[in-house]
This record gives sequence, C-alpha cells and structure tokens, in this order.
Amino acid sequence: LPQQKLLTWLSVLECVEVFAEMGTARVWGEMGRWTIIVLIQLAKAILRLLLLLWYKAGIQMSPPIVPLNREQQQPLHPQDTEDNSSGKDQTYVGRRSSRVVRSLQSTPSLQSRHWGSPQQREESQSRRAEEMNQPPTPLGFQETIAESLYITRPLLHLLSLGVWGQKSWKPWLLSAILDISSLSLLSDLKDLNRRERAELRRRTVLLLYYLLRSPFYDRYSEGRILLLLRLLADYVPGVGFVTRPLMDYLPAWQKIYFYNWG
Repeated sequence: LPQQKLLTWLSVLECVEVFAEMGTARVWGEMGRWTIIVLIQLAKAILRLLLLLWYKAGIQMSPPIVPLNREQQQPLHPQDTEDNSSGKDQTYVGRRSSRVVRSLQSTPSLQSRHWGSPQQREESQSRRAEEMNQPPTPLGFQETIAESLYITRPLLHLLSLGVWGQKSWKPWLLSAILDISSLSLLSDLKDLNRRERAELRRRTVLLLYYLLRSPFYDRYSEGRILLLLRLLADYVPGVGFVTRPLMDYLPAWQKIYFYNWG
C-alpha cells in the first residue's frame, strides 16, 4: 500500500507539472515558474529514489501506474452470464475448413462484442495479466547507479542552469552525458520483462529531444526543422493540415520546461 501511494503521487505530479509551470508563470512570473519547477523535480526525484532504494521497484516506468484496460476489466453482462451458465457451446468448428467461429447462441451484447474468437481473447487477457504481474528485474550495483543517474539528472540539470545560465552549453552537455551513461549501463542488464524493455526503448527514443532543447535548438535545429515542415506543407498534399499548426505551436512548446526536460 505505501508503494502504491508513492506511485499515485508520482503519477499526479507528472499529470499536473505542465499546468503548474504555466499557471505559476502567469501568476508569479519567471521567478515563481522556476521555483515550482525545482520543487516538482525535487519531489519526483525523492519519490523515485524511495521506490528504487527502499522498495526495490527496479527500472522506473513512465507512466508510473499502468493505464486501466477497460476491456479486461469489463464484467460480463447478465445475458452473457446466463449463456455461460446454461452450458451452451460458445464456438462452432467448421467441418471442412476447421475454422473456429462464435455460435449465434453465444453472441454477446453490443457493448462487449469483439471480433476475435473467445480463445484468442482469453489468451490475450491472460498474457496481459502475466505481463502486469511480473515482478521487476532485480538491479545490481551498476544498474542501481545507472537508474539513480537517470532519476537525479533533472536536478543536476537545474543546478547547472543556475550555475552557468540558460544559454550555456554545459547544462545541455551534462544532461546528455548522464542520459547516455545511464542507458549504456542498463544495456548490460539481461532477462528484462516486456515493460522494462519498452521503457528502455522509450528512453532511447527520447534522446532525439536533444535536437529540440536549447541551446542546440536555437543555434542549429530551429531553422532546419521549420524549413522541413514548410516544404512538407507546400509540396505534400494533405500534410499542411498537420505541419502548419505544428510550426505555429513549436516555439511555444519549446519554451515549456516540462515539455522538453521533464
């Protein structure tokens, strides 16, 4: 129960961090904005370190709590329950094709209808349940250091911003070194479950965000990205409906700290 509460609070922080940053900047200005950023990142780092060191939660997932699978949690309707209890066959096997289809007597209600066979649905649900119930992979000393680097990277980045300023390359380089070092140390870990492998892939893809983070974005990426989006909007039919709003939104998106660095 305490571990679940930590995960809940961590999920709440990740959901409200952008709103808190924008609202605080609107009310208290730039100083209030950076104050709330430091407080949120500090709270997130403390919760994640507790999960890592005290509860042995392994590799931290994002989002911390798995989204609810409503299809898996959906109860049977009374009509479906009556059909199951009456002992009617739910499937019919073709004589020539040997294909398994649902019988007309066991057709579920419209709300719970699906296009797969009952066996396929049961197998997928059992497979999802096994994946969700898999315990986290135990981390050794090297992997614990790597995960700690990933957790404390936002705090070190904020500290370096305060020391060298927002226009300096040192915070950008420090953050990139910490992310790459954490991934390289975790790459030696074997026997990861499916969710942990997906999380490491997500962190690898997020390295592309360094192209959108200042000062690299201000000096190199901005002109090239906007030129590419403009060419797609002008010469590829139908793409302009996506790229033109993206061109207008990108400068505002790039200024939000939690969109880039959170």
